[in-house]
Amino acid sequence: MDKWLWAARFFKSRALAAKACELGRIASNGQPAKAAREVRVGDLLQVKNDRGDFQVQVLLLSEVRGPATVAQALYRETEASRELRMKLAEAHRAMPHFEATRVGKPSKRDRRELDRLRDR
Repeated sequence: MDKWLWAARFFKSRALAAKACELGRIASNGQPAKAAREVRVGDLLQVKNDRGDFQVQVLLLSEVRGPATVAQALYRETEASRELRMKLAEAHRAMPHFEATRVGKPSKRDRRELDRLRDR
């Protein structure tokens, strides 16, 4: 399982793929999957990673990590999964973005802006 997830480019390393399996973020045909589990063509996998939640069907097997175009040929994402990810991405884009507060002493430019706000 961890080799296939790595080869399909869901994770950057096999160690991260194995860790995701340990944490229960990978399910195969509705069952939690361990890193050593065999992947078969036709399996329905649920993968949760930092890029989102994917529900994919395994089309081809591979133990070698290749280019992204080859990796995308290993699986097919379900329509429901794709629509849900698009809705979440749209909601994320619609949320207002706030700049993180700066730590430490304000810069000269920041002091000038503060002075303008205080009408000095």
